[in-house]
Amino acid sequence: MTDTDTALGYEQARDELVEVVRKLEAGGTSLEESLALWERGEELAKVCRHWLEGARARLDSALAAREAAVAGDDGDGREE
Repeated sequence: MTDTDTALGYEQARDELVEVVRKLEAGGTSLEESLALWERGEELAKVCRHWLEGARARLDSALAAREAAVAGDDGDGREE
């Protein structure tokens, strides 16, 4: 990924990826243009995966912390 790609937010990368796919599906581009679009799409997909993996890690961490807090509660509202 380039520095520009890592600066993209998830929504920006997703929207640009949608546009790349639209252009590829529409056809009418040269082989060289199609390859460039495909490569850009791959990079954008990596950016999206990076953001989604980070979000998944944050969710997993929050769920683990919640489970640990619940496990530390003996049922009467007080921690042991």
